[in-house]
Amino acid sequence: MKHFSQIFLYLTIALLLIWQLPWCYSFFAAKPSKSPFSMYSTLIDDFVSIGQEEGKGVVRHDQSGNTYTQEQVDSILPFFYIRQLMSDERFPDSIKGVAVTPREVQTTNFNFRSTPSDINASRIKLYPLLESMSGRVDLTMPDDVFRITSKGIEFIKMATNAIDTHKSRQFTEAMLKKGFKFPAQRVAGNPTTRKEYDEGYLLLDNEGKLFHLKQTKNRPYVRAIPLPEGLKAKYLFINEFRSRKTLGFLTDADNNFYVLNNKTYDLVKTGVPAFNPEQDALSIFGNLFDWTVCVKTDKADEYYALNADDYSLIKSVSFPTQDGTVPGLRFTSSRDKYVRPRL
Repeated sequence: MKHFSQIFLYLTIALLLIWQLPWCYSFFAAKPSKSPFSMYSTLIDDFVSIGQEEGKGVVRHDQSGNTYTQEQVDSILPFFYIRQLMSDERFPDSIKGVAVTPREVQTTNFNFRSTPSDINASRIKLYPLLESMSGRVDLTMPDDVFRITSKGIEFIKMATNAIDTHKSRQFTEAMLKKGFKFPAQRVAGNPTTRKEYDEGYLLLDNEGKLFHLKQTKNRPYVRAIPLPEGLKAKYLFINEFRSRKTLGFLTDADNNFYVLNNKTYDLVKTGVPAFNPEQDALSIFGNLFDWTVCVKTDKADEYYALNADDYSLIKSVSFPTQDGTVPGLRFTSSRDKYVRPRL
């Protein structure tokens, strides 16, 4: 027994060392990230990078080596610094010959983020379906939630935990009529009242076909969205931006990134070469003229400037990142929200 206790103690000490020593080294030897925050400027047709440089403080420069003051950057990135320009009464009447107003800029500006930890996290497959045409300014949460089974869609009243058979049958029949094959592979929505309007959910059925589901005037709205031949959709992201120009984003099995336009349901492949939601973080800052897309991978921060009309690639820049972590035992990861041993 004593021999076993000594072995157990030594094993515990060894595991603690494997776990804590790399963490301590990474903690004390950590250095600030060298990857600067970058935004594409349509005025200079280049990326403006803002970052710390040793001995110089905050440095603002484009990829040609030109440096700028904060006030100059405000004017070069008028969509991003609109509040500052309005406060200084320096917001321009036109940009590149196109008349613009602060209200128009605020309507067309948007930002979007996706992280691997959000994608890889486990989910309770119960979803609230808001009313998309309530006639009220403020959205309200429903008193039921739905789930999609192999037999259909079921709405469950939260107060009694009872299935609303009439509503379930109504929505199931509407989905079957549009060709939906149960169950669903993916359910993507934005179930919150902290938005200006609701577009429901994007769904992938059991055969990989794409659908749009929402509730209008207490009735089901179901739309089958045709996909290009050979495209296998994988991850869906619904967006409810002020401009209402786009309905969502989509990736396929080859990690191509698409934009799904609103109303027309046109699916457009973007100029982003690759985006794997399970491993990469994505951020988008969009405006009237262009989108700045940043894809953070293990090796680099990849920045892409896309045309806001057709989502084609305008320009790109890459900032390689250095992995300063030391191999060892870890229990958490930035790619998911699980706590488990990892080497």
